[in-house]
Amino acid sequence: MMTDAIRAVILGIVEGITEFLPVSSTGHMLLVKRFFGLGEGAFWDSFVVLIQLGAILAIVVLYFAKLWRVALGMFSNPDDRRFVIGVLVAFLPAVVIGLIAGKYIKELLFNPWVVCFSLIVGGAILIWVDQLDLQVREDDATRYPLMMYLWIGIAQCTAMIPGVSRSGASIVAAMLLGADKRSAAEFSFFLAIPTMVGAFAYDFYKNRAEMTTDHLGIVAIGFVVSFITAMIVVKTFLNYVTRHGFTFFAWWRVIVGTLGLIALALGR
Repeated sequence: MMTDAIRAVILGIVEGITEFLPVSSTGHMLLVKRFFGLGEGAFWDSFVVLIQLGAILAIVVLYFAKLWRVALGMFSNPDDRRFVIGVLVAFLPAVVIGLIAGKYIKELLFNPWVVCFSLIVGGAILIWVDQLDLQVREDDATRYPLMMYLWIGIAQCTAMIPGVSRSGASIVAAMLLGADKRSAAEFSFFLAIPTMVGAFAYDFYKNRAEMTTDHLGIVAIGFVVSFITAMIVVKTFLNYVTRHGFTFFAWWRVIVGTLGLIALALGR
């Protein structure tokens, strides 16, 4: 019999691996929970959101020097202040859409069929974008034009459909708008900080009455595992996409989505 602690470790690994790759962490979590029985019910739904903060902490640690410099300079340095405004501008569409339609999106779209189709379609889009001869105009994620930040934020909202991928949507949008692969990936990391912290705070507040001491212990395990795994993945991912692009992740999406559809068709 699998214990809750083991479930927390496995889900923490899946979260840490998939959160910043363009493969959809939410989609993978839904499929893993569905096909392997790794936790069902309201607590495990909240668990998936809460351990995302562990992955976000990995970004804060890895980019601490840059983030600290921006935090100190945003009141005196126009460039730092502009970057903070840019992140907030990119974050705003997700807040608006989440408050207006978040409940309905979860009720209507959070099912494995939608995840599998989204994984396949998203994989095809990644393959297409990776083969385009795009003109690179921006190579610093902290210096994008403000309208570019807004369009990336709007694109990120498509990731509310499970299987689309928050990082994938923002990376594709940034590249189509003139960013190079590395800075596009880096901005998806920065944008994840307010997005995921907001989701964490909202979900924790909403379900705070259900959080027992045992539940907090399980969340802590998933949090730590997610943090460690994400630290490893982020450092590897940036170097990999700079040299090889996104084809590997695109085909991963297509294969996982296809296998998922086959399993669903067979009644799994």
